[in-house]
Amino acid sequence: MEIDGIREVALRAAKEAGAIIRQGLEQARTIEYKGEKNLVTDIDRRSEEVIATLVRRELPGHSLMSEEGTRLQGDSGYRWFVDPLDGTTNYAHGYPCFCVSIGVEKDGEMIYGVVYDPSLEELFTAQRGEGAFLNGKRLHVSAVSRLSDALLATGFPPDVANAQENNLNHFINFIKRAQAVRRPGSAVLDLCYVAAGRFDGFWELRLNPWDVAAGALMVREAGGRVTDLQGQSLSLSRPRIVASNSVIHDEMLRVLAASA
Repeated sequence: MEIDGIREVALRAAKEAGAIIRQGLEQARTIEYKGEKNLVTDIDRRSEEVIATLVRRELPGHSLMSEEGTRLQGDSGYRWFVDPLDGTTNYAHGYPCFCVSIGVEKDGEMIYGVVYDPSLEELFTAQRGEGAFLNGKRLHVSAVSRLSDALLATGFPPDVANAQENNLNHFINFIKRAQAVRRPGSAVLDLCYVAAGRFDGFWELRLNPWDVAAGALMVREAGGRVTDLQGQSLSLSRPRIVASNSVIHDEMLRVLAASA
């Protein structure tokens, strides 16, 4: 089956990229800016290169979109969404909350995802219809039934100081209503943590396809719910995402609507 080949390449790519990221922590890192506060390092680019090279060589005909600009064009119907280092600001400061994220879709539907956190040696995987796993152990979302008992996560855009749509209004409303809200700095890890039951819900605005592709599949395959901010189907072309254990989802949507 072709999915077996995809899984093999994706796992290999994630682990090889993770090794580059881990080694990079012990070296001087070159840091550049894509915006006033939006960082990119030489490790981001090296991680992206190893992933794209593997896909190009092992799966010719597959398309690929990656955060740092690499694009592969193919006609197979398969497309890879790659974040070679999600949590770059954390990484640049040595804060251990970052990962490699790879999501694969077939004809517009996500079929496989792998997220690798090299700091904790945690490998999250999900396959459509087959469940989500952490280091081989099946994942399940939490059973928390009230927003007031929920631990949530979110994030903010790099231009939060100047952007009109900056998520601060939603953050204020949720922090008043939930048990607590965290801002770890890696959207895809936040989604994986929802899948693992560590967080009960997550929302964020103004993301990119590679920020959510693998993580959204994780949540769904762990029994959770993923929508846009209005409760409609999530669009990878302009991700505005709400993910939860399903039980508190409608309550989260009502808070978002009230602060829109």
